Amino acid sequence: MQSTKAHGYFFTEAGSPLEKKEFTIDGVGDDDVIVKVAGCGLCHTDLGFMSGNVRTNAELPLILGHEISGEVVAAGPSFDALVGKNVIIPAVLPCGECDLCKSGRSNICRQQKMPGNDFNGGFASHITVPGRFLCRLPDDTGGFKVSQLSVIADAVTTPYQSLQRSNLKKGDLAVVIGVGGIGIYMAQLAKDAGASVIAIDIDDSKLDKAVKLGADFSINAKDLSEKDIKGNVRTIVKENKLPKYGWKIFETSGTAAGQNSAFSLLSFAGVVGIVGFTMDKVQVRLSNVMAFDADLFGNWGCMPEHYPAVVEKVLKGSINLLDNIEEHPLDSINEIVPLAFEHKLEKRVIFVP
Repeated sequence: MQSTKAHGYFFTEAGSPLEKKEFTIDGVGDDDVIVKVAGCGLCHTDLGFMSGNVRTNAELPLILGHEISGEVVAAGPSFDALVGKNVIIPAVLPCGECDLCKSGRSNICRQQKMPGNDFNGGFASHITVPGRFLCRLPDDTGGFKVSQLSVIADAVTTPYQSLQRSNLKKGDLAVVIGVGGIGIYMAQLAKDAGASVIAIDIDDSKLDKAVKLGADFSINAKDLSEKDIKGNVRTIVKENKLPKYGWKIFETSGTAAGQNSAFSLLSFAGVVGIVGFTMDKVQVRLSNVMAFDADLFGNWGCMPEHYPAVVEKVLKGSINLLDNIEEHPLDSINEIVPLAFEHKLEKRVIFVP
């Protein structure tokens, strides 16, 4: 094949601007493809890498970015049929052969590869990835630009898998703590599944958006203790005749305060799903899980098998994507990232090369 000229923004060290560099892709492996990036979302995990709070698996310099959509422009012989097709690259790419993969836990495959962590990611014009688990998009994307669908790769699929893990059913009560980039979709997915949804955050604008997009109730926890938060939830439950037990609680804020609040809401037959990530530690009484005969789980990414169902929900409008994203040129990345650190972005940013 001909060489592919590409460029990307390399992360070199914490606190430094990303460095734009050109590079050449000289070939593609039998089981790999080259994707021309249409869009790549900026995720909280990327900020964790850039701050130095979280280490990448691959050595630096490294191109970050793992919420990626684009067009396959070249492929090894195993995936020739994908050339010319639009795809979403799963944020977690499993091996497909190990015991974990074969037992239905491919999202935690120990041979998994994550763009922008294990190899160069999507803050670039092109990316080389394994072809096996790519999510092929329909030819008709219903008016969506391919770039806009990039955030499905984490922001929407991760909460979807959490929903499946929780065994939430119609009529349940779902409590979503933190309705930012991940939580806003967690609330929508729970509502779409037939649950009553309480959104909890410390930002009124995020809560207003969550209610607009389907949450039934909201609580601003900024000045509330854990006891107060629980009291407010109980009041909502009582006044609206919601389920007294079996609450599905999703912690998506990625903060110690959010995790403490989630655990404090655990009750009989309840479920707590830890979806957000923080390096901070919390102190909880794990015996509550036993006493309430409750469940506690964590969620890492999403199995590629779930992607088509999520794409379908987005394309048919069950999940509102457009009101929660904004596109920026990739070349503006060093201006946008500081705004993300300062919490000045109201929507999830997608960088377009």
